[in-house]
Order: sequence, then structure tokens, then C-alpha cells
Amino acid sequence: MNDISVCIVEDNKDIRLALEQIIHLADEFQMLGSFPNAEEALTGLPMLKPKVVLMDINLGGMSGIECVRLLKPKHPDILFMMCTIYEEDEKIFEALTAGANAYILKKTAPARLLEAIRELYEGGAPMSSQIARKVVAAFSRIPQVPSLSLDTLSHREAEILQLLAKGLLYKEIAGQLNIAQETVRKHVYHIYEKLHVNNRVEAVNKYFGR
Repeated sequence: MNDISVCIVEDNKDIRLALEQIIHLADEFQMLGSFPNAEEALTGLPMLKPKVVLMDINLGGMSGIECVRLLKPKHPDILFMMCTIYEEDEKIFEALTAGANAYILKKTAPARLLEAIRELYEGGAPMSSQIARKVVAAFSRIPQVPSLSLDTLSHREAEILQLLAKGLLYKEIAGQLNIAQETVRKHVYHIYEKLHVNNRVEAVNKYFGR
């Protein structure tokens, strides 16, 4: 597997350096560059073309959410992971609406952060468990009636989609359903294909008619 190229947008120098070191020291990852603000990232990210960007929300000038909103339509292949201290529902959904592919808290352990980057690169949409609970809570406040025909997905696919909505990793889903991780990955591929979506958030939104 090719190294996963990563860029960081973070205005706090200590946090930025810490994140850089985590990426530098990890196998299978390549640290392409980092930026202290959104303005520099708007110019630099399209030139570097990273596979994944760790994007802070609360930057000094333009917010990370606005930066993603501007970049994502022009560069859909870049995957944005919001890396933030915020757990507020409004921030979460604003970021996801702007085009963010994942949302993780800064207090996340380095090993889990790397695992989340890898999962994002492989087609998942990882979120911290705290964030996932808020997303699930938001979905539970709307009628849980699929907007698509119930037979669009197989029983197993619908089961996996429910677990994806809770923020579980592929290996956690595999363990819970007692199937191979590669089997989960194939099911997820078919789910995305059937629903005509590209990630976990879009799949859950579409299936539950949000």
C-alpha cells in the first residue's frame, strides 16, 4: 500500500508540531506540509494534493469549516478530517455540511488518530465516539423511516449501516457481527454503490431521509 500523504492546518504551534511528529513517526504515512491558518492552506493544499487533511476548526482568521467549504468542491479527492476541541452539535453538522469527511477530537490518542486517518483513506468516515453519539442522537430525533425501499439494502448491509452510523470502525463491526474485516469492507462498498454515495455520513443521511 502506498503511504497516506497528510497535511495539517492548525494555528496552535505546539499542537501542530505534535501532530506533525505523530505523522512523521508512523509507518505508512507521509507528512507533506502544515499551515498555521486557512488563508495559507487555500493556496498550499491544492499544490501539495494530500490524500488527507487534518483541519482545525477555530483558526485565527477564516475558520477551518469555511476553508473546507471553499476547497472541497474544487478538490473532491482531498479528504478532510476536522480535528477539534469542539463537541457542539452545530459545529459538527456545519463541518459535515461544508464537506468534511470525518470529525475527531484533539484529545484522541495518537494511535486512534492514525487508525482514523487510515480508515478515512480506505473509504470510512470516522468520528470520535463522543461525536458519533451526538450524530446518532440527532438522527434519533427524526423519524427513522428509510427514504429508500427497504429491499434496497440486504439485511446484513442495513445492519452494517446502523453500526456505521454509530461511528464504529470496520474492525469493531467485524468483531460485533463475527465476520472478517474484509467482508465488512466489501459490504460497505456495496452500500455506497447502491445508495450512490461516497462516505458514511452521506449513506446514513440518504438511507434515513435526512
